[in-house]
Amino acid sequence: MSYSRSSEPIKFERDCDVVLVPQGDRVTLPAGSVGYITQALGGSFTVFVEGNLFRVAGQDADAIGKEAPQPLELPEGAGDADVEVLAWQQLRTCFDPEIPINVVELGLVYACEIQRADDGSRRIEVKMTLTAPGCGMGEVLVEDVRSKLELIPTVSEADVELVFDPPWNQGMMSEVARLETGMF
Repeated sequence: MSYSRSSEPIKFERDCDVVLVPQGDRVTLPAGSVGYITQALGGSFTVFVEGNLFRVAGQDADAIGKEAPQPLELPEGAGDADVEVLAWQQLRTCFDPEIPINVVELGLVYACEIQRADDGSRRIEVKMTLTAPGCGMGEVLVEDVRSKLELIPTVSEADVELVFDPPWNQGMMSEVARLETGMF
């Protein structure tokens, strides 16, 4: 699991669109804002600035002096099974900014299906839930999943549906996630 907790100081090199945690509101932090990284997971960063937590997307890593994630690649002649493996790898890079465990290990992903379009491109359909239905970060997590799946070569669209049946419970977490959070 790629996990990092730190208190590395940062300074925004440019204006940057970020998401306020846990409310989910989108705001812009101006160049010159200073703070520190509290969590760096899955290519995105949670930063503490002026008493608030914000999520900085991976594509904006340069704003805080970090490198954006490398583009994804598929082997020549990759089949649907290869795309599915890469899709699950991408899902494991999606984290709630407050919980240092990916959405797969948390048990939030109920389904991930690959479908082939007539033009040879692929569509991925995901059904996922949240740890709490009223979570302010829900739409942010959905967009993170969608955008990371759409980075996969040959994927033209990812449809991410939030479902609440069955309701999530701690028993859906992997053993690794339960150990990490102390929920045995």
